[in-house]
Amino acid sequence: MIYRDFGTTGLKVSLLGFGAGHIGSPETEETQVEAILNKALDLGINLIDTARSYGLSEERIGRYLSLRRHELILSTKVGYTFHDKPDWSFDATMGTIEESLQRLKTGHLDIVHLHSCDKWYLEQGDAILALEKAKEQGKVRVIAYSGENEALTYAVETGRFGSIQCSANLFDQQGIDNQIRTARKRGMGSIAKRPLGNAVWRYSSRPDGHGHAAYWDRFKTMHLDPGPEGWEEVSLRYTAFSTGTDCLITGTTNPDHLASNLKILEKGPLDEELLNRIRKSFKEHGQSWPGLI
Repeated sequence: MIYRDFGTTGLKVSLLGFGAGHIGSPETEETQVEAILNKALDLGINLIDTARSYGLSEERIGRYLSLRRHELILSTKVGYTFHDKPDWSFDATMGTIEESLQRLKTGHLDIVHLHSCDKWYLEQGDAILALEKAKEQGKVRVIAYSGENEALTYAVETGRFGSIQCSANLFDQQGIDNQIRTARKRGMGSIAKRPLGNAVWRYSSRPDGHGHAAYWDRFKTMHLDPGPEGWEEVSLRYTAFSTGTDCLITGTTNPDHLASNLKILEKGPLDEELLNRIRKSFKEHGQSWPGLI
């Protein structure tokens, strides 16, 4: 496993992180959840990324990994749907941090994101103040923002966040130059979500669903040929080695998928000729494409 410094936060994260959205579904068996979470840690993955909106995810991570807490970096997302408190208010943000601590069965959270709130809420400052207060109390180690576009740019520019999470893949490259590299220069950590671009190459026709249709359109427009490596390998290696991010997260309930992704990443960066074709295609077609929330 490759490990990287998470900006200047003092954390060292595995290049491949585990996105825990899939394990939040009540339709997924408890035995399956326990197996995939422990397999992730056994493979050397130390960053587990979840959110309060991911169903049973936080609760299950606490149930099955609390005894291995020293082996992992917990990343979650807070600030909304807390009783009758307004989303992104000080009370809602503090309350959701407390709930995450309880569900994850831990005394502190390593990385805590505000979860795709608009720039307006960031400007009001209440949610950021709550994160800073929780950090002062030792409940949060790194305060972070997860989102895209102008809100992400604002979060980077405030100087108040220690890390960011945003989309970074073949079909969503705006955040790479505009935010990830700026964050890196400022000592911030970064996590890339959707590194496979929702794997839209698997569809025979334009799909429905958030992000899938947009990425499908971009995929068709860019007219890229992945060569013998195939789309999955090219996508993972591009995000891991050509975007400036510290960690990329993928989600699955199949342990074999995790092992396969690790083998792909062990191959290292893509060759320069293919990288140049990717950059040229995006420059020609994708400069105006926004990041997907």
